[in-house]
Amino acid sequence: MTAPICVITPSFAQGRFIERTILSVLDQGIEGLDYVVVDGGSTDETVDILTRYRDRLRFVSEPDDGQTDAVNKGLAMTTAPVIGWLNSDDVYYPGALAAVLELFAARPEVDVIYGDAHHIDVNDGVIENYYTEPWNPDRLTEVCFLSQPAVFFRRRLVERFGPLDAGLRYCMDYEYWIRLARGGAVFAHLPRVLAGSRLYADTKTLGARVKVHAEINDMLKHHLGRVPDRWLSNYAHVLVEEERGIANADRPRFVYALVWATLAAAVRWNRWPGRPLLILLGGWLRGAVAHSLRVRRRPA
Repeated sequence: MTAPICVITPSFAQGRFIERTILSVLDQGIEGLDYVVVDGGSTDETVDILTRYRDRLRFVSEPDDGQTDAVNKGLAMTTAPVIGWLNSDDVYYPGALAAVLELFAARPEVDVIYGDAHHIDVNDGVIENYYTEPWNPDRLTEVCFLSQPAVFFRRRLVERFGPLDAGLRYCMDYEYWIRLARGGAVFAHLPRVLAGSRLYADTKTLGARVKVHAEINDMLKHHLGRVPDRWLSNYAHVLVEEERGIANADRPRFVYALVWATLAAAVRWNRWPGRPLLILLGGWLRGAVAHSLRVRRRPA
């Protein structure tokens, strides 16, 4: 009998979190659930933990080419009509999978369901809500409002659009949502908190924010022909803060550096800044100059 849903967990050296991830999947209580963990050859306690649950999940542990490769391996190992992808430091909340399957059953035209999510800390405490919006494919190119662990899609999309882009290290999920949306896939928002996405200093994306944003811009350039202004300024923000060490509070110095970094990003990805971006940057500069004048006029 074909499983109603498969969950794929890519894993590498996440022994301190992975049991919580595993239990959040198995405790969903879905009959016939196919749960596959693709581990990259961890040498910590991960394999021992996986072995303890081997009667309730399938796993492989061998060297791979990273997270994207691991997810693609999992896609090839499974046949269920609905797919979830949960990283080895994230968790599902109770009832998440049942709610997703119920909506898929009620709306056969829907290809992708995305729910709400929390950012959680190392102790599973809620830090904040993940920013999510009602479905709008144009807005998706401006901001990634889909939280990856709260996204589920039908296998027919893999058959139509292929797996994740193996050349991407950081934004493979965002690229996939854009690829599906531009290809006509039908998305539906489920207004329910489905997952916790863990946020801490050692995560791959927080540890390499400039590289993350550069890869996003390369990806958007490939799909759209140009990078939206919002993503150019996002890249400039992290570049100025992290590589140049200029704090946001250090105005107007921060603003001047941000303007030049945004202009350089526009030239790098779009050849030249468009009029809306120039107007925006002009407003930033006028604000910075006004701030400097106010500071100079303050009595000693």
